[in-house]
Amino acid sequence: MTPSAPPGRYSTPDLLVLHAVRVSGVADDGAVARRTGIGLAEASELLQDGEAFGWVSRVAFAGTSGWTLTERGRVEDTRRLAEELDGAGVRAAVAAAHAAFVPLNARLVRACTDWQLRPDERDRLAANDHGDAAWDARVLHELAALAAELERLVAALAAGLARFGGYDQRFSGALARARSGETRWVTGVGIASCHTVWMELHEDLLATLGIARGAERQPG
Repeated sequence: MTPSAPPGRYSTPDLLVLHAVRVSGVADDGAVARRTGIGLAEASELLQDGEAFGWVSRVAFAGTSGWTLTERGRVEDTRRLAEELDGAGVRAAVAAAHAAFVPLNARLVRACTDWQLRPDERDRLAANDHGDAAWDARVLHELAALAAELERLVAALAAGLARFGGYDQRFSGALARARSGETRWVTGVGIASCHTVWMELHEDLLATLGIARGAERQPG
């Protein structure tokens, strides 16, 4: 296991709450409190403040409800992230971590596709029914290798900005559940699956560096 580095700069509670909504997409008060480590009462108060400023709004659809970022809130979050990044003097370190993340992301996407699909002679897009133990074991082995890479990556990020800490533990926790037979914990939605946690980190890196989604330089 990679030794833990001392945590870097701590973000302010209001930024943590605003950014938690951004990377989550939709999150209720409890989810924001758990993600940020802020008490529920304080998180709720900060979310209400954000609503008053027009940064977050309540949404409800398909049985899901919570807070989501407004366009005004996205602009504010981006501004604060840039200010924090430069104030901590870690822009180059985060950019290097993002560069290392890009090829890992390509591997994660392939692994998740293989978890969802099991091509056969009749259908190249046949769903994986998880009846082929060797196929699933290969995917889980790749996810375990990615978990080890993620641990090192997150340690480097958290040494500069403490809010990056925890992604690796959440990913490994989901992987452990998948290995125990709970197959939805690889790509399931509405839970902190491997795919969900990974995509949240991806959004976090893009937002922190001010990179538009789809504008990354791909490996190769």
